[in-house]
Amino acid sequence: MRTTERTRRTATAVAVAGGMLLLSACGAADTGAPDSAGGGKKTVRLTVPSWVGAEANVAVAKHLLESELGYKVKAQQMGEVLAWDALSKGNIDAILEDWGHPEQEQKYIEEKKTVVRAGDLGVTGHIGWFVPKYFADENPDVTNWKNLNKYADELSTSETGSKGQILEGSPDYVTNDEAIIKNLDLDFKAVYAGSEAAQITEIRKNVKDKKPFLTYWWTPQWLNAEIDLVEVELPEYKEGCDKDPKKVACAYPNTPLQKFLNADFAENGGEAAEFLKNLKLTTEQQNEIAKMIAGEKMSPEAAAEKWTKANPDVWKAWMP
Repeated sequence: MRTTERTRRTATAVAVAGGMLLLSACGAADTGAPDSAGGGKKTVRLTVPSWVGAEANVAVAKHLLESELGYKVKAQQMGEVLAWDALSKGNIDAILEDWGHPEQEQKYIEEKKTVVRAGDLGVTGHIGWFVPKYFADENPDVTNWKNLNKYADELSTSETGSKGQILEGSPDYVTNDEAIIKNLDLDFKAVYAGSEAAQITEIRKNVKDKKPFLTYWWTPQWLNAEIDLVEVELPEYKEGCDKDPKKVACAYPNTPLQKFLNADFAENGGEAAEFLKNLKLTTEQQNEIAKMIAGEKMSPEAAAEKWTKANPDVWKAWMP
């Protein structure tokens, strides 16, 4: 998402269930050189990030690679930095949604040349701090960071004592929030739900009870169509303001989400590599698939099959 590593969002009762169904459908990814699938085609290995929007990308890619192009697809859920290392080594072939890892890009693309860019996914991501609209309507000035300390007590929990709480998702996400809190002298504490799904569960409970809360959140996210959240204005993002993770005191940027391929796969991956370079989804399309998985509790494969049947004009443009 940015010029420093951060992640949003991913895996919880709902999202983990979707991810595990995807993994069981694909089989756990092996490490090492690709093996052959039927008809002499190679196995394609994809990483499954821990948030449901990225799971949707993988589900659609897997379905089409297998049903239309005759490949076998294996997927493995792993952390974002670990995925970059695996991509460089050829243990996976592609990352289909990256929110910005400049250190890894410098190391593996510019220096080692083991990874290549595969273009925009088509979705622009944004991370921020959000409060529910009902709380913002009652307290309009809460939407500016300068006034947050005024509401610290109201936003406190048993875990934060006298400090206000900002609800985080997975501790695996790389965020700037603890630095922002410190550098802006905010009387708040970051508390991690443990996963995207656990965070969603807590958000839904707070909304049901009409409780005030402050949360790290992002777009696109299918839940945004269900729950009305309002972003808190942080100091304006300017290029380089998040370069030093310890000194960050600015908002998160808007980030066109990117795809990356292992360099050897990009050159020798045939139709699979060309297909993954061509794959593009809009925010609305990704949210539609993600909602099927997380909101309607469909398996990723079933959601991908349903979506592709309904949208042939979209995916046929991706074919080699």
